[in-house]
Amino acid sequence: MAGSFRGTGKLLARREQATAVRTVLMPVQQFLRIELLGSLLLMATAIVAIVWANSPWAESYFAIWRRYLTVDLLVLELNLNLQHWINDALMAFFFFVVGLEIKRELVHGNLADRRKATLPAIAAIGGMVVPALAYVAFNSGGPGAGGWGIPVATDIAFAVGVLGLLGNRVSIELRVFLLALAIVDDIGAILVIALFYTESLSPGALVWAAAFLGLIVVLQRLGVRSTMAYVLVGALVWLAVFESGLHATIAGVVLGLMTPSSPYVDPAAYPDQIEGLREDYMDALAEGNVSQQQAALGRIEEVTQWTESPVEKMERLFHPWTAYLVLPLFALANAGVALSGEALRGAVSSPVTLGVILGLVLGKLVGVSGAAWIAVKLGLADLPSGVRWGQVAGTGLLAGIGFTMSIFVTTLAFYGEPGLIDEAKIGILVASVLAGVLGYLLLRMSSGTRAAG
Repeated sequence: MAGSFRGTGKLLARREQATAVRTVLMPVQQFLRIELLGSLLLMATAIVAIVWANSPWAESYFAIWRRYLTVDLLVLELNLNLQHWINDALMAFFFFVVGLEIKRELVHGNLADRRKATLPAIAAIGGMVVPALAYVAFNSGGPGAGGWGIPVATDIAFAVGVLGLLGNRVSIELRVFLLALAIVDDIGAILVIALFYTESLSPGALVWAAAFLGLIVVLQRLGVRSTMAYVLVGALVWLAVFESGLHATIAGVVLGLMTPSSPYVDPAAYPDQIEGLREDYMDALAEGNVSQQQAALGRIEEVTQWTESPVEKMERLFHPWTAYLVLPLFALANAGVALSGEALRGAVSSPVTLGVILGLVLGKLVGVSGAAWIAVKLGLADLPSGVRWGQVAGTGLLAGIGFTMSIFVTTLAFYGEPGLIDEAKIGILVASVLAGVLGYLLLRMSSGTRAAG
């Protein structure tokens, strides 16, 4: 009897360990793998955009994104050019995945443990405040003053991609630190967009958005599990937010955060449920009842799928689409900037360009590593096992690869001002290359031949 209890205890321990690996480590590893491949595709499309915008066919590059596409929804007509469809609609899917990542990290990931979350959170705050101050130092009171949010952002795809080039030179602890830092940075960037880059609000549209979000809560309380139902209501939320004056991508973040993080079927109870359904199937098989056999198999499939939480499922479904399609399209539509001699000469003396470069490269380095050092010295947080200060500094440099998010903020900060947009984009491109190369070199020098720890 004692041996039986010990065997049961070991089985339960193995189930708990497997559940922990599935809910914490596997999503992180899958996320990093997709981000690595996505960053290569993102880089390729960015290069295509820059070459195209400076080729003999440059006119066609700018013309294609300015073409208008009208969608008539009976009660509402959306008339946007192709670039805005990508920036406002497709990027909502990207921000939905960002919301899912934030939710997963807060509930099951590195941000769920207060002690582990403290260091990347403080480092991320430093990495937002110092770059913004560096930018303001160059642009306070000038026409580009509103662009202070540009160097605040981090492009997680490129940052993870550069880290992936180092292979086993860097530990999983450093990768998780970068991931947690970037996610906190995303939270900050989202708040900046929502609070500081919204010109006017429509109370009526906000009421409709709140009503549709309330409908989602009701559907969740009623136990509705149909993905299509949530997609339809989510589309209505996006429309209402779009009409409200808030940037429509905020809807994606909110919907991601509202996605349930607990599975409908407890993985620990899964074996018992499957055993009962297996018996139903075997009885139907013995009786030759084909319809009951199919019903039992269908229930087995449902129960198996329901052991995966909606957050995990949605992230698994949408993350590849955003990494391999949405972000590359965004880069293709937004990274192109005419690098004429006149434009480059103007950028060299432009406070916007200089502020962006200083903020993303030096500001991120000082902000991230400085805030992390202060947090550890004050006893507020611990340096992850096997992670060295040189690696923290290298991670701070990688956080200076703003690219996607920085360009996105640029389109909001300088809307209708193409000159300032081009100056900011040149700064973002230069800073992202510098931060990526310097971060890679510093991490390579400080990491040795194999991951520490």
